[in-house]
Amino acid sequence: MKPKNLIKLLLAIFFVFASTQSFAKTIKWSMQGDSLTLDPHAQNEGPTTMVSRQIYEALVTRGLDMSIGPQLATDWKTTNPTTWVFNLRKDVKFSDGQKMTSEDVVFSILRAQQPTSDFKEYISTVTSVKALDEFTVEIQTRDPNPILLNQLSNIFVMSKKWCHENFAIVPQNWDAGQETFSATNSMGTGPFKITLREPNTKTVFKKNTRWWGNVEHNITQIQLLPIKNAATRVAALLSGEIDLVTDAPVQDLDRIRSSGGHKVESTPQMRTIFLGMDQAADKLRSGNTGDNPFKKKEVRQAFYQAIDIQAIKKKVMRGLSEPAGIITFPGVTGYTKELDKRLPYDVNAAKQLLAEAGYPDGFDIELRCPNDRYVNDEAICTAVVGMLGKIGVNVNLFAQTKSKHFKELKDNQGDFYMLGWGVPTLDSHYVFHYLYESGASWNKVNFSDPEVDAAIRVMEGEVDLDKRNAAIAKAWKIVRDNIAYLPLHHQVISWASKKNVNVPIRPNNEPLFRFSSVD
Repeated sequence: MKPKNLIKLLLAIFFVFASTQSFAKTIKWSMQGDSLTLDPHAQNEGPTTMVSRQIYEALVTRGLDMSIGPQLATDWKTTNPTTWVFNLRKDVKFSDGQKMTSEDVVFSILRAQQPTSDFKEYISTVTSVKALDEFTVEIQTRDPNPILLNQLSNIFVMSKKWCHENFAIVPQNWDAGQETFSATNSMGTGPFKITLREPNTKTVFKKNTRWWGNVEHNITQIQLLPIKNAATRVAALLSGEIDLVTDAPVQDLDRIRSSGGHKVESTPQMRTIFLGMDQAADKLRSGNTGDNPFKKKEVRQAFYQAIDIQAIKKKVMRGLSEPAGIITFPGVTGYTKELDKRLPYDVNAAKQLLAEAGYPDGFDIELRCPNDRYVNDEAICTAVVGMLGKIGVNVNLFAQTKSKHFKELKDNQGDFYMLGWGVPTLDSHYVFHYLYESGASWNKVNFSDPEVDAAIRVMEGEVDLDKRNAAIAKAWKIVRDNIAYLPLHHQVISWASKKNVNVPIRPNNEPLFRFSSVD
């Protein structure tokens, strides 16, 4: 080859390579635990929803400022107090090129109401959903529902055709360990699509070129690489193997900040961490009492007052937590600062309460905790073990991965356990409907109170805000006095990334990569 032609060839190769590198923007993202499933209706769990929201969309959604706005629906109206009509976008396609219509929306809402769905409580007031035409959907509710839009923002739309073709008509039965096509594959309308799924190892997202929206990001690929060990996760970030960590360990934040090539952002999260106590079982599954001490409020209060939450904030959370008196956080409808005040830390009072309940020498109990879900979850539980030991309660800590922890908790295997609860609807109803309503799916403390159940019905159907807020306040006072749960703190989250990676942090701890960029 002539030298002149060789030079032209080399220049052409160089420009192609340089062009590819300049436009191929990849974010390598890590957190301690993986999505539990790709089925968008199977598990109502934070990291799972984080993944779903990149590939699936809902009728409405929350933006960067957490306000509700249009997504697959352009607008909506109520034709009477219990009937909503949604007009759909006409230019939406699933990532395989199939047009999305009202039939997909109807199918998805009905799918999310199935017994195996972990989202059925969101839309329990929906009594009917039907297609009025190709791009119009009517939803009817049992009573006037003032928070229907909040709830629908978390009901993702799937392809009816894809689900039928792949035997995914109903959600995966995650609690029973079922494996389905929809658990490891996806087909959404969102800005990204999944091209590789290796659970707990690697998930690859690529830009969906068929997305209907205005592309504000410059990302061509996202790689989710879960790393359970905190030290290993930070080392991977600092070495450049990882670009973004959405659960940066509090103990390493200063070290990350001191790195010239990295940055840290922190914000209060819409999540409260607490401990649950089964107050209904006649006999504990663990322990040595032969009965159930948690049936007695004195015991539950003794546990509460034995926990030094300020010590946990200072030593375990490095100041990045806010002690809680109720299990919801500021910003949620129905939250009041007065209710959020804790009972005083008092070891002597706790001992006296135990003695009054008939356990002057304490007892044995098992505390179940996840070790890869919340910020310093196992370390918090370890601290609680030591604190309860001071009042004579011998606690055996059983910490395990979140997938096993949640599955066994749903299977009623825990007497005393840790849980964290976010409120994606930003309304107290969500907390009561899942955690306090008689027989609710996550009410594993088996709390039951007819006045609270009645208040929940008011929350679902009362449009007079004064009456609704009064019902919420009444319910919070009842459950706060009962002490079915031991509130610990409102969580603070920290994201760490390379300085050239821009992913806006949000209080729900969900990255929206469609608003992100790599410089």
